[in-house]
Amino acid sequence: EDVDIPSRRILITGATGLLGRAVFKEFNENNWNTVGCGYRRAQPRFEQINLLDSIAVHDIIHDFQPHVIVHCAAERRPDVVESQPDAASQLNVAASANLAKEAAGVGAFLIYISTDYVFDGTSPPYKETDVPNPLNLYGKTKLEGEKAVLENNEETAVLRIPVLYGEVERLEESAVTVMFDKVQFSNKSANMDHWQQRFPTNVKDVAAVCRQLAEKRMLDPSIKGTFHWSGNEQMTKYEMACAIADAFNLPSSHLRPITDSPVVGALRPKNAQLDCSKLEMLGIGQRTPFRAGIRESLWPFLVDKRWRQTVFH
Repeated sequence: EDVDIPSRRILITGATGLLGRAVFKEFNENNWNTVGCGYRRAQPRFEQINLLDSIAVHDIIHDFQPHVIVHCAAERRPDVVESQPDAASQLNVAASANLAKEAAGVGAFLIYISTDYVFDGTSPPYKETDVPNPLNLYGKTKLEGEKAVLENNEETAVLRIPVLYGEVERLEESAVTVMFDKVQFSNKSANMDHWQQRFPTNVKDVAAVCRQLAEKRMLDPSIKGTFHWSGNEQMTKYEMACAIADAFNLPSSHLRPITDSPVVGALRPKNAQLDCSKLEMLGIGQRTPFRAGIRESLWPFLVDKRWRQTVFH
């Protein structure tokens, strides 16, 4: 009886991804018995599961008997979804529906990660009760995924979040961190979108929200349905790039704001700001200031580290 074995079990899908890694770490460091699964990058740290393989999904859920499942795995790149609609629909909708069914089978609380792109961006901020109207196929597949999980398991929470950043393995992992090279290499001018209003959100904060939601749910079964979480600093990509430059004392005069709506790629909502008051009323939430979060995330990718350390530290 003296042995402290965490009795709370959690399974995380997409544990190799940007958000999944943060969610895994958050639960693991807070006394949850944590299992992560991934696909291409899974081994050796995580279980390798193809979420489209319903038998493999059934087996891991029945063997592990999780109390909570956080479903981070998705095709979340809008332009990839447009070019590979069937594969995206399989992962974002069909696999999510199956996961919800399996979660219901063992009585697990499922947190399905969704997106602000379910809204068209014409009348922000959006509450959970506002009617979705996705502009692109990515938003449509995630909305279909929301409906599928709620139909298959009413004990589900849908958590809609906006653009994410955090500790990346490669700069391309996040639409925020991918700008760093354009910021650092100031010898050539770079066009930056200054039309779409974004709310960059640190994956650590989303991970904390998932854990707080899960822990509240263990005490209160009425915790379910749709929730919103987001950073509260409104910025265009141009403004993010300038903030990144400022955080590392780099020049930003080569960055050029483009105020027209983009003409290439999937349509994006102009401002899909999420109203987060529902979670805030529950006492759930955490927000890292953008400059602090971005410094921590991008420091390993700073090209000119040694010189800056002597000048600024």
